[in-house]
Amino acid sequence: MNFKNANLKALKTLVVVGNGMVGHHCVEQLIERGALEHYHLHVFSEEPMRAYDRVHLSEYFTGRDAESLALSEASLYQTPGITLHLGVPVLEIDRARREVITAQGCVTYDTLVLATGSYPFVPPIEGAEGDSRLVYRTLQDLDAIRAAAANARRGVVVGGGLLGLEAANALKSLGLEAHVVEFAPRLMPVQLDDFGGLALKTQIERLGVGVHLSRATQSISAGEQYRYRMNFANDEFLETDLIVFSAGIRAQDALAREAGLEIGPRGGVAINDECLSCDPHIYAIGECASWNGSLFGLVAPGYQMARGVAALLCGQAAEPFVGADMSTKLKLLGVDVGSIGDAHAHTPGARSYQFIDEASASYRRLVVDASGKHVIGAVLVGDNSYYDTLLQYMQNAIALPAEPASLILPSSAARRPWALARCRNRPPSARATTSTRARSARPSMPVAATSACSSRRPRPAPVAGAAPACSSKSSSMS
Repeated sequence: MNFKNANLKALKTLVVVGNGMVGHHCVEQLIERGALEHYHLHVFSEEPMRAYDRVHLSEYFTGRDAESLALSEASLYQTPGITLHLGVPVLEIDRARREVITAQGCVTYDTLVLATGSYPFVPPIEGAEGDSRLVYRTLQDLDAIRAAAANARRGVVVGGGLLGLEAANALKSLGLEAHVVEFAPRLMPVQLDDFGGLALKTQIERLGVGVHLSRATQSISAGEQYRYRMNFANDEFLETDLIVFSAGIRAQDALAREAGLEIGPRGGVAINDECLSCDPHIYAIGECASWNGSLFGLVAPGYQMARGVAALLCGQAAEPFVGADMSTKLKLLGVDVGSIGDAHAHTPGARSYQFIDEASASYRRLVVDASGKHVIGAVLVGDNSYYDTLLQYMQNAIALPAEPASLILPSSAARRPWALARCRNRPPSARATTSTRARSARPSMPVAATSACSSRRPRPAPVAGAAPACSSKSSSMS
């Protein structure tokens, strides 16, 4: 008994704040790498349930519950050496005493890992409250949406990005007439170009979802035919029974700010290549972390950070975090969407091959470097069967075939080399050409696909930095 107590006293204390997908993956990696031989692990979660799959959150409305969405069996957190604190938010970090402070008391740490994630941004709009100010982020948020939808006919999502379209799908699955309001002139403006956004809009509208682009909600007032009226510029409006905001996310960095940790220019805990903050005892991973001024809103980069930190804490070799490929492949409202690398052809000298099928409203864009020999980006809407091949071409720097456009043409056209030369003079609904088209032109269906060259201003290359410097603010709260 005394021997066991001696071993317990010899263990260091490792605290993970956050039990989302990235925080959970870090815990899994720590266990797998033998961390419990060296640490007692405390995991704090603001939510009352253990980590669950946020990527498939909309399935909560089609029969899945919290338990089926859970990322692990409950037994994982019952492993000796792990203490899971559900529904216990950390209120403060005292860096001087190395303590995390909660309403239930304090826990002293040797090492702290922040995996606090992000929170939904809701723009300050007059009248946005109650069922006109719902968000789509947690299971509790979805419970609130379900309750609001019980007696509703129409629902609107503010935001046409990834999460916004997922939220629109959720409203549709609840039997509501769904609409999407987007400030930008196209859907998914980060991942898609104008033609891709137009193709996605066409497909989504065919599914019965209303899409309203270039709209900024100025205020929300009482409606006449529905519960609320969303007021836009030029006396335009849209009435609805509930409003879900999915207008972007912000790093959940309040704890770090109050503790005096350095914060990145766009928010988030500033980290180096080892995910270490300015405090040598505090790491940050996932959406709450800012590397080289960049935030990463996808799960994959967060998992990469989690693996690296877990390896370091177990004394093992770890790949430094030097940014992440933000390529993504997904299905939104049943529509295939893919975005790879430099999808917007920002690289100087980049050239594009574009394919549009008007009949199916599908679109493919291949972006190649100035030499014309390597893939540097791609956009896919309507058919992701091309995604894996294009991604391999980019990631492995595979030399392009003599006709690069063959990689995005339908297989029948790709087998006919003369198609590229002749299709400009042919009238079918889907064609690829090698003409130059002004990129500033607004797209409209139908439109011939193009291969175009343009010069773009180069983006600065990421530069790996040393550990950030902490602010002079006191490290403990009074």
